Amino acid sequence: MNYTETLKYIHSVSNFFCKPGLDRIKTLCEYLGNPQDKLKFVHVAGTNGKGSFCAMLSRILTDAGYKVGTYTSPYILEFNERISINGESISNNDLAEICTYIKPFAEKMEDKPTEFELITAIGFEYFKRQNCDIVVLECGLGGRYDATNIITTTLLSVITGIAFDHQNFLGNTISEIASEKAGIIKKGIPVLWCGDNVEAQKVILDTAEILCAKVYTPELISLKILKADLCGTVFDYKNYNALSLNMLGGYQPYNAANAVTAAEILRENGFLITDKNIRTGLENAHWRARFELLNKNPIIIFDGSHNPQGVSAAVKSIKHYFGNTRVNILTGVMRDKDYEFIAKEIATVANKLFCITPDNPRALTAAEYCKVFEKIGASAKAFDNINNALECAAKNSKENEIPLICMGSLYLYTDIYNLINK
Repeated sequence: MNYTETLKYIHSVSNFFCKPGLDRIKTLCEYLGNPQDKLKFVHVAGTNGKGSFCAMLSRILTDAGYKVGTYTSPYILEFNERISINGESISNNDLAEICTYIKPFAEKMEDKPTEFELITAIGFEYFKRQNCDIVVLECGLGGRYDATNIITTTLLSVITGIAFDHQNFLGNTISEIASEKAGIIKKGIPVLWCGDNVEAQKVILDTAEILCAKVYTPELISLKILKADLCGTVFDYKNYNALSLNMLGGYQPYNAANAVTAAEILRENGFLITDKNIRTGLENAHWRARFELLNKNPIIIFDGSHNPQGVSAAVKSIKHYFGNTRVNILTGVMRDKDYEFIAKEIATVANKLFCITPDNPRALTAAEYCKVFEKIGASAKAFDNINNALECAAKNSKENEIPLICMGSLYLYTDIYNLINK
């Protein structure tokens, strides 16, 4: 298969109507000789903050001289970015070659692998072939039955935090969701718990105790923000003074504190990571679509928040950077999200709302979303395509000298990024 045929094949594989469990990915990886067993992992689960954490920790480890594989989802601009080494996405040729190698094994399975399971197997095989020193591995959904959870060579399990999301799959209470994510904890392997939910924390601590896994938490009491504007953030954490982040968002220093703590745990377990590696790694870390400044005149920012906790964090960042100034918001949302809560949060900082339908079959239509805003007294208008919405929103922002924030779904990013960069 060539690259185009490879993507067509991957996306033709269903993620639906399959029983949960790890049997399919185990069978597929056994056919491949279990490439994951030849690697070492930092395994990352959580409701929000996984991508930013993975980007920061991967960059720190890369700066320390390690060959670092990173596996994340979903992709933002191009599929290949889901599988990368030291910040470089898998090449088209490597992706096509490995998928061509794996396809016959997948097709002879009676219970065929899902799309995510297939991509996970491709990632394991690629990282093995490239002899990665360590892989920062992000869960796709949940933890216990996530395809990534067949690994047995974990060095550190990380749970960034727990809130309501994907209740149809993970459960309707925080305890149920926490139990699923705690499924990545391995016997005797350290755990970094980064959340602040007491109910979730009890589940994490109880699970870790049963498995004799030592639990670490970031020392957030020592986190002090020195400067935070659209040029970046400077903060102190523990004995690290004036750490710099170019990634915007009021939540990013907290993700950075988590990444620093993870680096220290790895250092305790034999990794040669200096304080300078930590400093330089954070400064050079980048992650798209998280309060990312895309344009300066007018100010256009994209934030991929798509669940209540994420949207609340984004709204808090808007208030921090722009004070009492109400901003224009271009937004679309998935039907299976708590869009009424999301709308109420967004409306607290909105001047005008420009509603669009994200390019996804699960999307709430722009017209429906607009009605949700109108019910709470917000000024909203529905658009039938993203081009018109962005043009109208940007024009209004420039004329009135107010920022434009694009948020609500990661599925909006590619179109908005491409339109702005034309």
